[in-house]
Amino acid sequence: MSAEVRLPDGTRLRISGDGGFPRPAGPPTSRIAYAAAHVVADPTAENVPGAPAVLDWDRTLAFRHHLWSHGLGVAEAMDTAQRGMGLDYPATRELIRRSATEARSVGGRIVAGVGTDQFPPGEASLTDIAAAYREQLDDVIAAGARPVLMCSRHLAAAARGPEDYLRIYGELLAATDQPVVLHWLGPMFDPALAGYWGSTDLDLAVETVLHLVKEHAAKVDGIKTSLLDADWEIALRRRLPAGVRLYTGDDFHYPELIRGDEVGHSDALLGIFAAIAPAAAAALTALDRGDLAAYDAIFAPTVPLARHLFGTPTYHYKTGIVFLAWLCGHQDHFTMVGGQQSGRSPVHLAKLLVLAERAGLLADPELAAARARAYFAVAGVQQ
Repeated sequence: MSAEVRLPDGTRLRISGDGGFPRPAGPPTSRIAYAAAHVVADPTAENVPGAPAVLDWDRTLAFRHHLWSHGLGVAEAMDTAQRGMGLDYPATRELIRRSATEARSVGGRIVAGVGTDQFPPGEASLTDIAAAYREQLDDVIAAGARPVLMCSRHLAAAARGPEDYLRIYGELLAATDQPVVLHWLGPMFDPALAGYWGSTDLDLAVETVLHLVKEHAAKVDGIKTSLLDADWEIALRRRLPAGVRLYTGDDFHYPELIRGDEVGHSDALLGIFAAIAPAAAAALTALDRGDLAAYDAIFAPTVPLARHLFGTPTYHYKTGIVFLAWLCGHQDHFTMVGGQQSGRSPVHLAKLLVLAERAGLLADPELAAARARAYFAVAGVQQ
């Protein structure tokens, strides 16, 4: 079989399959690391915009076992799983239940998203928003996963100031008997979340977050931030109460944030880790043994890939995640719930292919090339 692909600009890429990463003996010991996993659509179903999501459960759960086998935890039913972009709440609830069961079977870490997306888009009262959050919180706890209190589009639209966020989140934290992870997703990932925590001024918003965390520190395992600003994240991390973790969701600066400095470090809850799981596991293993040179060398070629994959419009990064999972053999097709496979162009995915090759992520070059050729041929690029 050939491992060569003709790209839209007329150049030819030969996929070497060089590199490869050994599977670690277990989870990393110096950092906690979760990969936000995507879902695998059933290609025989009506997974078109507006239709209820139909998943290929076997492939979806097998991908989670892939992540656990590399020592990573699974962040379930998060933005990467297309919540708000095709994955409806009945499918989400079943996904959390099944994944938590699989996690117990292998002793894998799992956290799962809690939101308000059982409501249709539009207006909702603060009372109804609180009830929706509480319903999903109960569902996640019943499934046996650690809750992640996700940002809510409904709350962003309904809140009139920081006090509304403090009241809703305070009630949720008071209602749980276990620590949760807070979640701050920036508007680059979801424009409907602009002004979350009561202000578009990050300096004001962070004061609200810190007030909430300090008041409920015993109930907060950590906060996951996805604002793509490393300096800002470090400043927040240094102000958190002792024992409260900062889980970086910064898919642009994750190597330096996880590596840390003399003051501290970030743990990880990242969408990019689902795409680069073998490399991420190898880098974290190097960090565990204090080999910073190897850590840096493994992560370095993944950063251009991540920056491209999460490029503007950032909320379509999921298309690249699924494309790469298909090239790597984790699923047999390039179909997404909600028809989101159309979210990136052939030109964008061609560059993703080149960058994935440079990062050593295409372990089966013939398979990756055959699938890439099929995709580009359908897109009008003669092979």
